[in-house]
Amino acid sequence: MIRRVKGNQGFTLIELMIVVAIIGILAAIAIPNFMTYQSKARQSEAKVNLGAIFTTAASYFAENNTYAATTFNTLGYARSGAGKYYMWWIADSLAGTSAGCTGPLGANTVVPTGAAAPAATALGFTAAAVGNIDGDVTCDDWTINDARTLANPSNDVTS
Repeated sequence: MIRRVKGNQGFTLIELMIVVAIIGILAAIAIPNFMTYQSKARQSEAKVNLGAIFTTAASYFAENNTYAATTFNTLGYARSGAGKYYMWWIADSLAGTSAGCTGPLGANTVVPTGAAAPAATALGFTAAAVGNIDGDVTCDDWTINDARTLANPSNDVTS
């Protein structure tokens, strides 16, 4: 007398496995793209800080007729927070939290590879930012100079 209602049987194991496989394929595509976009967003810290250093250096030059300030304090630049990048002005630095891009001063000093080391003279300067934004062995290097030329000789996102 009891009849089985057709259609209340649920999903088969094969149907569930197909859904899990589709989700796995979508995740395999989405996660690397997400990580790349996240790393590119982190690079904006270096760009913004180097832009601020440029503005501060231009102000210092207007007041003193030289870029040859020896430290960030003399230049008048101060960063709020630790950040993910070490910022350089000549031999002075503002420490960041980058794993693998070791200390700002001393034997393990990291200067941008393939770019001019941070320097300042009476008529020009090069400031640098170095950080490891995705935890691999490659450091992300950025420089800016008195002509406001922003360079990225070692890109941690594309390496």
